[in-house]
Amino acid sequence: MAPSAAASEDRKALVRRMLIEVLMGREDPEGFFAMCVSALGPQETRSQFLALIQPLSTANSSLHSGLTSIYEQYFSKTEDDELQLALALSLLEVKDDQLSTPSQDSPLQPHRDRPNQRSPAQKSTVSQPQGNSHTKPADGVAQPPVLLWFRRDLRLGDNPALIGSLEVGSPVIPVFIWSPEEEEGPGITVAMGGACKYWLHQALSCFSSSLERIGSHLVFLKANGSSLCTLKELVRETGARTVLANALYEPWLKERDDDVESALQKDGVECKMYHSYCLRDPYSVSTEGVGLRGIGSVSHFMNCCRQNPGSALGAPLDPPVSLPTPEYWPQGVSLDVLGLGRMPRRKDGTTIDWAANIRKSWDFSEDGACARLEAFLNDGVYRYEKESGRADAPNTSCLSPYLHFGQLSPRWLLWDAKGARCRPPKFQRKLAWRDLAYWQLTLFPDLPWESLRPPYKALRWSSDRDHLKAWQRGRTGYPLVDAAMRQLWLTGWMNNYMRHVVASFLIAYLYLPWQEGYRWFQDTLVDADVAIDAMMWQNGGMCGLDHWNFVMHPVDAAMTCDPYGSYVRKWCSELAELPDELVHKPWKCPAPMLRRAGLVFGQTYPERIVTDLEERRSRSLQDVALVRKEFGQYVDKRSGCDLVPLPQRLVSEALGLSHRDGGVVTEGQQFLLPVITRMEFKHQLEDPDADAASNPYNAVLKGYRKERLESDYRRIEGLPGLPAPRGRARRTPTAKDRFSVVPGGAVSSLR
Repeated sequence: MAPSAAASEDRKALVRRMLIEVLMGREDPEGFFAMCVSALGPQETRSQFLALIQPLSTANSSLHSGLTSIYEQYFSKTEDDELQLALALSLLEVKDDQLSTPSQDSPLQPHRDRPNQRSPAQKSTVSQPQGNSHTKPADGVAQPPVLLWFRRDLRLGDNPALIGSLEVGSPVIPVFIWSPEEEEGPGITVAMGGACKYWLHQALSCFSSSLERIGSHLVFLKANGSSLCTLKELVRETGARTVLANALYEPWLKERDDDVESALQKDGVECKMYHSYCLRDPYSVSTEGVGLRGIGSVSHFMNCCRQNPGSALGAPLDPPVSLPTPEYWPQGVSLDVLGLGRMPRRKDGTTIDWAANIRKSWDFSEDGACARLEAFLNDGVYRYEKESGRADAPNTSCLSPYLHFGQLSPRWLLWDAKGARCRPPKFQRKLAWRDLAYWQLTLFPDLPWESLRPPYKALRWSSDRDHLKAWQRGRTGYPLVDAAMRQLWLTGWMNNYMRHVVASFLIAYLYLPWQEGYRWFQDTLVDADVAIDAMMWQNGGMCGLDHWNFVMHPVDAAMTCDPYGSYVRKWCSELAELPDELVHKPWKCPAPMLRRAGLVFGQTYPERIVTDLEERRSRSLQDVALVRKEFGQYVDKRSGCDLVPLPQRLVSEALGLSHRDGGVVTEGQQFLLPVITRMEFKHQLEDPDADAASNPYNAVLKGYRKERLESDYRRIEGLPGLPAPRGRARRTPTAKDRFSVVPGGAVSSLR
């Protein structure tokens, strides 16, 4: 392209970016036209302006007619009038320079208001939805539209693909394609369980309404064979030459998207994926310059991100106030046809509305996400650092489902959290944990079903289905566990501390495999996330890259999260009349107290399904010692740490090759890495028959609130302090015993 032609195209691109400012309500039409004249010059403005604003004729007819009127008035003026206007335009040079040098990430200004706080001026520019037209225009009449492919990015605010569609300067067709086979992926992932599908149904309904408010609407489609086939049909039907979407990072979805991108580009259709689902694209994270020491921990992950930084996050993007609409809309289906919110029916034909309580508990919209965030930053955030484990108080944000479905972007959440008066590091690190989970899933695609540590695959897991069903339905006889599982069943959610409590009970006391817990969570959590759930259950199940250095005791943990029993009373109403000191252990109540409370074990409240907690914990610990001894080749003799086979990507980095440059590792050679291992496991290896109580690193975590109160009492009375709890495991490289050493980064190999 000749230099003059290239310069002309650059100026036109600048005008299109300035037009976005008008669409988003940040520039008035007169100012936009003035800057066009300044950037293009009078002659080119006269010849090109009407063509440049043509997409507005269907997207926002009032704005189009207003700009056309300004154009006609300007070019009907005398030369003196034009000279006077040209002098005035010189005052706009600074603003023009700012717009002509946009940031690399986005040409738009940082956001100032939340999506649900648009100004009246902005709202007044929103056009009403155009009526559907199913008569395709003749070739060459309409500008090729952009297909905007929504997945888990159901928001207007801070949506890079949405803003990217405006930059094209063509009509936009928002589409949602439901392909359950693609969503599910390989193995037993349960990527989209019942609760998630119901949330998605409600979120799509809310998001469709949001698009209608800015003059557009969402086209629902059920995949015809595959998303690729459906997109190709849409391209043929609409004449679209561009497909835009925000990237997803699950390996099977990434592979699907890569295939879509490649196939469409072969057909001459531009396809672009924007990154916004995580703060950092997990496929860009590298251990180069950091090594593998401490891998699996969030600290190691954050060091990798600092050592190998990606593109700057930038500021969140404002929501648009209108979308240019096409003359022709493709024929979609109704949301109900997708079957996401379908309820089962009884034999008599009546509907079983299992989601009634979920519906009452949540606002599924983007505005609901912003309201939750604002409420948390105004209240709960001040207690989060020390009290986020409380189940009886609203000290957590409850934002996880909104993050999962993209009704709130992680960048927006981080931006607002950093801007809040109270900025607890613990809360901000949760986003790093989320990114870490996706990084692990990209490294180990079988994370949802295959234990990463080989010895633990041989553990003697229980197959007691009655125990599993009792745990699932909150009928274990342990009030704290039952309350959490009933909350999950009724509302689709529980806080992070309670997830640890119920996971510890399932694994350490019932001997049920972690995969059963993972699958139940995936089916019942409204925020069910394959990466996060798989990482959490692997770590809790003793076989992930990291180890939980604790086991939650089903009774004593209540001293931390529910010291007065109000949480248990809310979800286990049959225990409401018991006193605070016994509500978490009703089996210790005297018979008269049980009669007054109307409590009959086995009838009004279940008997405990297991009673010998300490004995079962000891047996669990002994089982671990036996499998580690049996598979000694996967235990590092020097440190006592477990050894995990490394994926090719990490091996390439460890050997100095870059996976981005296609480094190849010799096949047939298995590289093993020492990983963080629970200290009680290392000690147990020396004495496999010892019980859990005699282990100096016993990981059972007692409720800290009782210890804190006793410590305060001793200090007031001038008594010596409490001895350090043995169950508090340290993970520092400066510890004096070898069981506390973080494993080094050297890889060993087995033939």
